[in-house]
Amino acid sequence: MTYQVKRAIIMAAGFGTRMRPLTYKTPKPLIPVHGQPMIESVIDSLHRNQIQEIHVVVGYMKDKFMYLTSKYPNLDLIENPDYQRYNNISSLYHARQFLDNVIILDGDQVINDDSILRPEFERSGYNCVWTPGYSNEWMLTLNEEHIVTNCRRNGGYLGWRLYSVSRWNHRDGQQLRSDLEKEYEINHHYDIYWDDVAMFSYPAHYSLGIMPMKTNAIQEIDSITQLAQIDAHYRPLLLKKVQE
Repeated sequence: MTYQVKRAIIMAAGFGTRMRPLTYKTPKPLIPVHGQPMIESVIDSLHRNQIQEIHVVVGYMKDKFMYLTSKYPNLDLIENPDYQRYNNISSLYHARQFLDNVIILDGDQVINDDSILRPEFERSGYNCVWTPGYSNEWMLTLNEEHIVTNCRRNGGYLGWRLYSVSRWNHRDGQQLRSDLEKEYEINHHYDIYWDDVAMFSYPAHYSLGIMPMKTNAIQEIDSITQLAQIDAHYRPLLLKKVQE
């Protein structure tokens, strides 16, 4: 059975502490890469895949995101009032009403290949890149039916590296909403990632797959060093940091 993404949730509430000093004045998703704010790279790629309904979860410097609602029709902002205290499980919790045939992404990344956000999918799960060597990122193992059987939080060799792009059909989206509410409202697990809910808290509730993609189809920027490698405009800032 083939499903169709109807909406997107973009996570953009965090402090971006590893990108200081840039994030003292600018939220990380709004930092320009080659002249375009990272979150706009994500939004434009969604639009090129005919995904128009977009919900952006904001917290840190939330007012700086307001211009997006004027620039992009059918985009709204969802405030996460808990972003200062809790991990990003709080952001998806506050957007949980939209977990239905949805694609979930981070706002602090650059999309280099629009096809990785295509709306058609056959199984809920994550975009992944095959990694024959070592990676310290989350790594997935699949069985012969291409269903995720294991997630290694601390990385390893030979596996599918998980990227923060995932799709959830109606059934799995509603299950994720229920599991989020249990973790947040009953178990008070505020310090976990939202991805922990399906991967580690309730893996038996899901039969997740993957959407393979090529290396560099998406760039996750987690440091000033990575930013300077991608955009030479930031190299003087990196040099200044080294000198300090």
